[in-house]
Amino acid sequence: MRIENSFIPVEGVGETTERRLWERGVTTWEEFDPAVDVAGVGTTTAERIESFIAEALARLDDGDSAYFDREFPSGERWRLYENFREETCFFDIETTGLDERRDRVTTVSFHQGGETTTLVAGENLTARRLREQFADASLLATFNGARFDVPFLETSFDVEIDTPHLDLMYPAKRIGLSGGLKPIEKQLGIDRDRPDISGRDAVRLWHEYERGSDEALETLVSYNREDTVNLRTLADAVCEALDEQVFVGAPERDGD
Repeated sequence: MRIENSFIPVEGVGETTERRLWERGVTTWEEFDPAVDVAGVGTTTAERIESFIAEALARLDDGDSAYFDREFPSGERWRLYENFREETCFFDIETTGLDERRDRVTTVSFHQGGETTTLVAGENLTARRLREQFADASLLATFNGARFDVPFLETSFDVEIDTPHLDLMYPAKRIGLSGGLKPIEKQLGIDRDRPDISGRDAVRLWHEYERGSDEALETLVSYNREDTVNLRTLADAVCEALDEQVFVGAPERDGD
């Protein structure tokens, strides 16, 4: 589902009215006709839709993901993914514990445009490098990052992460996938090259590295990178499933 299929940001257009538009064949902005006979779309709402489309087309041409992040309901942020897929930065952190004020970030991996980068504490994990990694992203994607990864990084490095953020844990719940990242991956058939390790294992590996084990760091980094790369597969699967569940016009579109 693309942003251009959405009318829900418009004042007066809720899920029911949007679905009625789709069912009448108005599945994209260009198909909207102010004379369309749809329950809930009177003259005022039609004018609002036209105004929104004009503004949104210009914003989309500019690649202004922040505009759509503001305009869409937070629960519908997944609709931004298809348009900004290639500019999405998937990231995941490892830490020495769960308290961002007491514990430390050990590694952070980023996956964007087919490339994966890992920053390691004591080597290249700095506020400047974090800002550089996020600079080119139109959208961030994490799993439970809104409650964990983002506040941990902001507190630990005094950075502000204000790029639109798709926390995949919430849209996954909408399609019946709950629990941690690894169980959800198994439900979706997402394979891993390495045996699973727990958060406790990640802490142990970091401490082994601090005691001189380069092999422990290699294992930790590999695990962190795989988490990050798999987020893209998860995002593809979750957003495709929501597309089929939500969008009335989905079965008729070419390329799906």
